[in-house]
Amino acid sequence: MAQNERWIPGGVVSLNRKVDPNLCFTRGKGSRVWDIDGNEYIDYQAAFSAVFLGHNDEDVNEAVALALRDDRVLMGAGPTDREGELAELICGRVPGVEKLQITNTGSEATYHALRIARAYTGRDDLIIIQGGYNGWHNDVAGNVISDLRSVGPRVSPGEYPFDPISAGIPVSHQRHVHIVNFNDLDSIRYVAARYPISCVMLEPILQNIGVVKPQPGYLEGLRALADELGFLLIFDEVKTGFRHAFGGYQSLCGVTPDLCTFGKAVANGYPIGIIGGRTRFMDYFTHPEREKRVLIAGTYNAHPIPVAAAIATLHKLLSPRHDVYTHIENLGRSLQLGLNDILRRSGRAFHVARQGSALCVYFMDHAPVDFHDLARCNDAAFDRKWRLALIEKGIYQFPLSSKQASLSFAHSEEDIALTLEKVEEVMMSPALTA
Repeated sequence: MAQNERWIPGGVVSLNRKVDPNLCFTRGKGSRVWDIDGNEYIDYQAAFSAVFLGHNDEDVNEAVALALRDDRVLMGAGPTDREGELAELICGRVPGVEKLQITNTGSEATYHALRIARAYTGRDDLIIIQGGYNGWHNDVAGNVISDLRSVGPRVSPGEYPFDPISAGIPVSHQRHVHIVNFNDLDSIRYVAARYPISCVMLEPILQNIGVVKPQPGYLEGLRALADELGFLLIFDEVKTGFRHAFGGYQSLCGVTPDLCTFGKAVANGYPIGIIGGRTRFMDYFTHPEREKRVLIAGTYNAHPIPVAAAIATLHKLLSPRHDVYTHIENLGRSLQLGLNDILRRSGRAFHVARQGSALCVYFMDHAPVDFHDLARCNDAAFDRKWRLALIEKGIYQFPLSSKQASLSFAHSEEDIALTLEKVEEVMMSPALTA
């Protein structure tokens, strides 16, 4: 890190990855990663949940190697010969996706989704969720892990000030973005009655502050409000998509958005993003009226290498022989039950939230319903001490309170058993409770 800082501001190219302890990982295989000093960890960070099949999955890497051997790197004109194959794999299998476009990152996908919503509705304003993360661009770069002094108390109905996570976002731009709490339909209606709302964009499960689930009727209520008030409903499934089901979380909750975005697990860690939706919205990329047409461009869009990785990943997820989702659900259940048993015996308030392969231990006595609930009730100081102690034992989670743990297909029952053994050791440690 110190050496990198001579040439790279902050010493790391994505400052979200700069944490304490700031380990430099040099190798990953299956469920394990190794740092520069040779220390081995069972990995539950999974590159911010992107690694779903496991590090360096042999089937995915072989597909990439084949693309390289076939001299299929970058042509730069016309379509590639595999982008249609990838689109066909997804369209029709994800409820809300009739057509799609391919980008390099999830942030690019959410950026395009907002442009379509504004072009379709003719409205400029949008609603995002306190505690959600939808990318790095101006419209959404705020209100993830806020200081409550910046956004004020929970008010329903009501909205919160834009709390930017980056400098350089014009105040005039921020005025078009309205932030409300998760699981709060009254605030959606309140804001939509006062501003020209083009869309509501949200993670259907808040997975950047752990695993905060929608309350019964919330997503259905959003769908009804969108239809009533004329704004688009956009599901940001960059984290939830393909981790919880091949059809995305939308296939589990039974609520179909107008547009949706994917990334991360789509290609098992190779860089790719997807924006998909109903034909009438996606066709704004080719709208016959020039002033209504939404631009999508990018030299590296549908680059043959990540596309090859995505096709191989999705085929494996669809394979009955591998039965990926059943295996991961069984592992997740085992880990959740084991954590419940150990933490219950500790006498400390806790709640283990899980959806499939995504899991988070909160040190509070109930499941959080929104960011304010989490910020007020979770023992963040103890949470961090717990994470650091586990890292010392060779169990790696991101060392920041309320960040999710992510299982991969490469994890085994032996990994779960060893993880629970280390959790028990940590919870019995006098140093942790001092």
